[in-house]
Amino acid sequence: MNSLTILYSAQSINRTHTVLLLVSSLIPINEKDVIEAVQKVSPAVVSVGTLRMIQENIFRTIPVRGMGSGLIFDSNGGILTNHHIVEDAEKVEVATADGKRYRGEVLGSDAISDVAVVRVDGDALPKVQLGNSDQLVVGQIAIAIGNPYGFLLPGGPTVTVGVVSALKRHMHVEDHMYEDLIQTDASINPGNSGGPLVDRAGYVVGVNTANIPFAQGIGFAIPINTARKIAKEIIEHGRVIRPYVGISGMTLTQEVAHYYELPYSEGALIVKVGKDSPAEQSGLMPGDVITAIDNINLNGWDELQHYIQKQTVGNTIHLTIKRRGNETKTDVQLAEASSPQAQIVSTQPFSRR
Repeated sequence: MNSLTILYSAQSINRTHTVLLLVSSLIPINEKDVIEAVQKVSPAVVSVGTLRMIQENIFRTIPVRGMGSGLIFDSNGGILTNHHIVEDAEKVEVATADGKRYRGEVLGSDAISDVAVVRVDGDALPKVQLGNSDQLVVGQIAIAIGNPYGFLLPGGPTVTVGVVSALKRHMHVEDHMYEDLIQTDASINPGNSGGPLVDRAGYVVGVNTANIPFAQGIGFAIPINTARKIAKEIIEHGRVIRPYVGISGMTLTQEVAHYYELPYSEGALIVKVGKDSPAEQSGLMPGDVITAIDNINLNGWDELQHYIQKQTVGNTIHLTIKRRGNETKTDVQLAEASSPQAQIVSTQPFSRR
């Protein structure tokens, strides 16, 4: 797809920002809407600089600097950014759009969602308006804004424009699954991660992330409703509280059923059960196939995982299980995950008979 790069002068945006706007030449778009949305949001888009100390060897430690973007969601200094930007940072510095610099404090960070909350000592700071990502539809305009070079270059944020390409994307990266991502063709470069994804009215609908290795040329953002929930838990509890069952597995397909010699081919196959986990205490076993949760039929493992993550610690879920050709039901009370990736330990992994 051809693209058109337009450099608006400071007068065309405002008197303090020059914004680089990359727009797909094939997208019908009202420039006035984009400019007004950028003007509305840009003052609350910040640069986030970090310093990490890396142990090169037993004799030498070297400083490594990183940078990304963030957005002010609280006028008293609350900033949303990405976990991968501030992870293991010993020092965080924030530069606002007006050139001021602040020492940042990481209130908390969540690896699973890639959301972090940073606080600076400020008041009456410009803040973004948060939208409702549940109302997004495929095809609507999406504006990605970032400000990674606020410490180095004058001129304000960079802006790219595209559309919402897809919703509820699940991405497996190594041993982790990112859930419910917004996909957009607005370019999100690594330095722009942590910045806002905005609709044409200037409401923030997502937090840009560039932490997916194969996302070059395709942008992904964390829905703002997810980021808002994560931020609330970090501020209230200092951590994200997630429910934990203690199983790992896969979607049961005809191929998987044939390999394991199972008499059914739909549902979520349990491969491992965590030792002393809620699943083990409820009698779940490797080889069980979960076909429904709370009387809702399951098509696969992702649906099961997604449903559980929407629940609250202490809730009881009702599972319909198929085991050796027989159907049974069991209740599992959700516990709190002790780590971002709750460890699965099984002395009886499921294998071919």
